[in-house]
Amino acid sequence: MTKGIAMAQDYDSPRNKDEDEESLQALGKSSQNSSNDMDDDENAIAEDYELPGADLSNEDASVTVIPMQGDEFICSECFLVKHRSQLAYTTEDGQPVCQECAA
Repeated sequence: MTKGIAMAQDYDSPRNKDEDEESLQALGKSSQNSSNDMDDDENAIAEDYELPGADLSNEDASVTVIPMQGDEFICSECFLVKHRSQLAYTTEDGQPVCQECAA
């Protein structure tokens, strides 16, 4: 008893051009539909995204300001408040400089 023998495929045989054209047209239509769906998704995401330069004049900003502590200083180079452990040196006129600015 013999099992099913696979027939060799002749890749050089002429192809049916109508099927090729139909499949290309179907691919084109499906890619257009999927790109439209993608555009809709991108638009929905973009509507929820707020741009950095947006008008926030109607928004209330609340910031908690903590006063400078006794163990902190303001660097005379970068003007940031730093902990005293970050002090590199003091200038001739008594201005503190942090380690980052001294580097």
